[in-house]
Amino acid sequence: MSTASALRYQGSNFLRQRLVLATVSGRPVVITDIRSKDEEPGLRDYEASFVRLLDKLCDGSDVVINETGTTLRYTPGQIIGGGGLVHSCPPSRCITYFLEALLLLAPLAKQPVTIRLKGVTNSSQDMTCDTFRTATLPLLEKFGISEGLTFKIVKRGAPPEGGGEVVFGCPIIKAIQPVELLNEGKVKRVRGVAYTTKVSPQFSARMVDTARGILNDFLPDVWVYTDHSKGAACGNSPGYGISLVAETISRSLKSSDACADIEHSQGQAGGGGDEDSLDNPEGVGRAAAKRLLAEINLDGVVDTSHQALVLYFLSLGEEHAPGRVRLSRLSPAAAQMLRHIRDFLGVIFSIREDQGDGETVVLSCVGAGIKNTARRTF
Repeated sequence: MSTASALRYQGSNFLRQRLVLATVSGRPVVITDIRSKDEEPGLRDYEASFVRLLDKLCDGSDVVINETGTTLRYTPGQIIGGGGLVHSCPPSRCITYFLEALLLLAPLAKQPVTIRLKGVTNSSQDMTCDTFRTATLPLLEKFGISEGLTFKIVKRGAPPEGGGEVVFGCPIIKAIQPVELLNEGKVKRVRGVAYTTKVSPQFSARMVDTARGILNDFLPDVWVYTDHSKGAACGNSPGYGISLVAETISRSLKSSDACADIEHSQGQAGGGGDEDSLDNPEGVGRAAAKRLLAEINLDGVVDTSHQALVLYFLSLGEEHAPGRVRLSRLSPAAAQMLRHIRDFLGVIFSIREDQGDGETVVLSCVGAGIKNTARRTF
């Protein structure tokens, strides 16, 4: 494919979206001025690691990065996938930074994907692996991706040293079916996981008590499991946090999470004075509960962190029927995903204001009809 048809972008924002959509659409992409005016210009270690992961997953792709790392030229190949893949993620970002992008490509691979990722499993900078397991993966069932979808946290790793390990398995599908996700429904229960690693197990109970103290004012069915890692299941650094998921009567999911700021708490003698700070278990539980209530209050079928994922799969859907979804105020990642879908796939979403009481919008589109050519149709 000639570089004349390559799409050109500037800056480091939304690098994963651009590379994933380039791979799916088969269009080369050139990204320039990547932090060109920064004191440390060029790609960060986690971005370079993601490019290496993409190279492991695909065959025939070509990546050219200039000496300063400020220009990236990517010519996509075929998504191969396969089992036995291993990738070490830098501790600067959580493993879910890589999993979120991997989830967009794996269903269209030539072979089912099984990969072992090593690094930080729970971080305040990205979605935690617990939220990925309890909220992100069930969302794929609505698009027909469920059988053979597996995820296991082998070891927990907290920043800054990491040392965690997860195993992710994803099946392949022939095509994405268009779906309608319009009914949010009332929240019927909240489930969650409070984890601790290399700290006192009592931290879990303190996080759970604080979170339940806030959530029980709104509904009685709140259950948060505790997971204390010890021995071989521990990473290299101490850490603790909580992940919460609210389920509605129509099986929609809203999620939130919070992780402790261990470095900040160690720098302050006697802990933090601010009740909403993340340097004590009570602050972590309170922050996660408040974030969950804020997500529920926004309406929409999915929370803000999963809007881009839903829009992506709707744009890949088959062309015989339109797909529709009702969302709350669009996040910056979702708004940029709409622009990238238009550029790479030529799919334009129709956006109209919902007629209900909430401040929501209904987005609809006829998908690009992307098919997995490796999957037999007979």
